[in-house]
Amino acid sequence: MEQMDIKQHRSQRVMMLRRGMTVGIPIMLGYLPIAITYGVLAKQAGMSLVELTFMSILVYAGASQFMAANMIAVGAGAMEIIIATFVLNFRHFVMSLSFTNRLRSVGINWKAPLTLGLTDESFAVSSMHTKEPGMDKGGYFYAGIFITAYISWIVGSFLGGVLGEVIPENLSQSMGIALYAMFIGLIVPTVKKELKVGLIVIIAMLINTLCMELFHMSSGWAIVIGTVFGGFFGIFLLEEEQA
Repeated sequence: MEQMDIKQHRSQRVMMLRRGMTVGIPIMLGYLPIAITYGVLAKQAGMSLVELTFMSILVYAGASQFMAANMIAVGAGAMEIIIATFVLNFRHFVMSLSFTNRLRSVGINWKAPLTLGLTDESFAVSSMHTKEPGMDKGGYFYAGIFITAYISWIVGSFLGGVLGEVIPENLSQSMGIALYAMFIGLIVPTVKKELKVGLIVIIAMLINTLCMELFHMSSGWAIVIGTVFGGFFGIFLLEEEQA
């Protein structure tokens, strides 16, 4: 009887894991081309194949890794990159709180590691599946989603780094437009809903330019200051409208 229960629990774990991995396939398909582009740009910025791959393993944040690769290319220092990455990823604290609140029936031993796998895309997909936390072995479902996304990002980054070594330099340089295209793609839909977001973006750009042109700051610190002050203006502008 005990062996039968063990087998049932094991089969339930495998079923939920497979279900989560199936749900994570669309994320994988979206991540691979972006990760490959990141790998190419990071290689172009001077990072080694090992460095750019380990950045994906340890950081695992697309927008931040694109920004970091760009900051490395312009000679920014480590502290500038770390602060800019922290500011850009601050939203993950909010996402993690929302996600763990949904996993009330899941133990803390699951909550902590699962939050490490949260990205904008995996958070959005997991938010669409609210019944799984209450199911037996529900944590394995989310683990399947996050593992699929995580592995695809790492593999794509590695492939991009390999391609960055073999494709013509002119072609690799042209892929630099992907950084700007990605941020525009993130901003435009939000600006359509709320014009003040566009104003916040313009303010951040102006602060960045002023820091570089008037105060002769490095581009790295200019990005950090533009991001921080742009965020502060965003708090007041959006709070004013809500009021």
